[in-house]
Amino acid sequence: MTPTHATHAPARSAARKNLRFALHYVEMVVSMLAGMVLLGPVWSWAWPGLAERPAAGALVMAANMTIGMGLWMRIRRHSWRLIAEMSAAMVLPFLALLVPYAMGAISGGALMMGGHLLMLPAMLAAMLWRHRDYRH
Repeated sequence: MTPTHATHAPARSAARKNLRFALHYVEMVVSMLAGMVLLGPVWSWAWPGLAERPAAGALVMAANMTIGMGLWMRIRRHSWRLIAEMSAAMVLPFLALLVPYAMGAISGGALMMGGHLLMLPAMLAAMLWRHRDYRH
C-alpha cells in the first residue's frame, strides 16, 4: 500500500506551522536585541552612571528589549493581550531576581545574566501557552 497525498498533507501542514512558530520566536529575540542596541545608548546618555546601578540597569535593559519586541509584535498585528503577556514573560524574571539581589545573595552580574537567561524560556512558555496565536 503506497501513501497517498492526503496522508502527507497534515504532516506537512503541522511542520509548516511549527517552523512558523520557531521563526516567530527567533524574530522576537532579534527584535529584543534591536531594542537593546538602539535604546541602550539613549539611556547611557540620559542617565549617566546607570551601569553602576545593577538593579536599575537590569530593569532598563528589560524595558529596552520589551519595547523592541512589543513594536515588532504590533507590526506583525498581534493583539495587545499577547503583547502584554509576552512583555510580562520578559520582565518577570528580572523582577524575581531583584529579591535575591537585594538580599545580597546574588551579584549584579548574576542579576543581569540570570534575567536574560530566564527570559528566553519564559517567552517560550508564553508562546506555548498561546501556541495557536504564534503558529499562524
